[in-house]
Amino acid sequence: MQELAASQDKNLVRKVAYQILSHFDKSYRWFTRITRGAQERFEKGNWKETQLASKERITIYEQSLSDAVAEIYQLTQVHQKDDAFWQQLKKVFALQLEGHPQFELAETFYNSVIGRLFKHRKIDNDMMFVLPSRCFLPGQDRDKVVNSFDTTTTVREMYESIFKIYRYNIPFENFERDLQHLEEALRARLDKAQLASVQAVEILKPTFFRGKAAYLIGRICMPDETLPFVIAMRRYNDPNMFVDALLTDRKDLSVIFGFARSYFMADTQNPAEVAAFLQELLPNKKHFELYMSMGHYKHGKTVFYRNFLQHLSESTDKFEAAPGIRGLVMMVFHLPSYGVVFKIIKDEFAESKKITRQHVKECYKLVKMSDRVGRMADTHEYVNFRFPLDRIEPELIEELKETCASSLEFTESELIIKHMYIERKMTPLNLYLQQETDEEKVTRALDELGLCIKQIAMANIFPGDMLHKNFGITRHGRVIFYDYDEICIMNERNFRALPKSDDPYAIDTLSVAPNDVFPEQFEHFIVGKRKFKDILKSLHGDLMTPEYWHEVQKKCARGDVQHFTPYRANRRFDRDE
Repeated sequence: MQELAASQDKNLVRKVAYQILSHFDKSYRWFTRITRGAQERFEKGNWKETQLASKERITIYEQSLSDAVAEIYQLTQVHQKDDAFWQQLKKVFALQLEGHPQFELAETFYNSVIGRLFKHRKIDNDMMFVLPSRCFLPGQDRDKVVNSFDTTTTVREMYESIFKIYRYNIPFENFERDLQHLEEALRARLDKAQLASVQAVEILKPTFFRGKAAYLIGRICMPDETLPFVIAMRRYNDPNMFVDALLTDRKDLSVIFGFARSYFMADTQNPAEVAAFLQELLPNKKHFELYMSMGHYKHGKTVFYRNFLQHLSESTDKFEAAPGIRGLVMMVFHLPSYGVVFKIIKDEFAESKKITRQHVKECYKLVKMSDRVGRMADTHEYVNFRFPLDRIEPELIEELKETCASSLEFTESELIIKHMYIERKMTPLNLYLQQETDEEKVTRALDELGLCIKQIAMANIFPGDMLHKNFGITRHGRVIFYDYDEICIMNERNFRALPKSDDPYAIDTLSVAPNDVFPEQFEHFIVGKRKFKDILKSLHGDLMTPEYWHEVQKKCARGDVQHFTPYRANRRFDRDE
């Protein structure tokens, strides 16, 4: 009888492992089908479909995960199986992944299944792939993801050979002009000796589509240095496309792959190799950020957690409350030596916040599903995330207990946070403005603040609480919004003019609905100091008028899709004949 039971268990293990991988493969085919359609959407200018496809692709994972978990519950009584069953399941699943081109993504999917079955209570490398099952060696499949171009020809001939391979079913507005621009730009970047020393030009096979732009991403290899080589192409609402820029600066490429932008559509069956190539181009980017930028945000979370564990083992500093003014909705803390912040929804909100915990979660989900246009930080949701108690400052533990007790669970050695978000660390804009003494940098930051608010609005989101403490500034000087608890769709607000009256108390007697907003009051609370207010008004005074917001609402109601170029304006080619 025992032998029969053991045999049945082995068969069940193989069946469950097979079903998990089958659901992953189905999910990736679905993901690929949507991603592959990006080129046709770009060619046809179907911008609304582009946005819908982005949202659909984000939802694929949860749907596939739910299907897999439901099937496992049909196959077996999950909670009657002992740890040995699940440990064996992991081993069998790992064997199935031999030679699988997306093995690392499949491991994450497996982790998600086990996490869902056990409500993320069994984060154990014996049962899950907390660590990867194998070491990936970059370059072993490089020929599957990279095209190499002959550099013994002229610069123009090289470009012509590139566009013989990367073809689109849409004419260029002026192909000769674009080739001339590209040649002049490369010759301006490299002198004759450098051009003569170029050993290789390599470009990733997938075109990277996002919004109304398409990018060919590669590199120029010389004996002493390697440069990014990015051809940025654009479409407006006319029937043609054009080359907008040649980017050879890592700063420009870093912004293109920024954490505040929507995920690329880049069709590949070898995501690990593509991510490794991008890592070589952008060594300062975390590996998890590159996976996320390609739309593999769930695997990005896995890679982040591995990176986090490694950083903990290599550092000694302690978690503490994040610098800046305490939020009314979120408790935020960080590890000073690490580049993210951890955000927990508080148990109780201030009286001024007429919202619920569920509302806050919905707001964060809305941002995830929206085009973040380079102005809203991407956030990643975690449950039952574990922190070593001996690495947490006592003051932080006390503050967490006071503000977020329902989200905390303590063991002898760990703090488990039941629900939280992680987000890229930035300098809060209010602290930056307090500390910065360079008037030019202050003016640039305030200009960025105004642009940030405007671009978010054009993406059909009203930021709500626009206090400058809710914005951060990156090392590249970009201002990014990161406080989402009061955001809403643009048509959910009624922008009104303040009444003209000699009575200083007239505003108090107005009939003010919950969705009424008075833009003329913005200047009193976005920034504090009079000097900052005056600068912001001089640069973006239209923000303080209801007419500006009415016009944005009209564009959003028409379904106009905006595009905001991620690289600097001086990088763009002149299109005038």
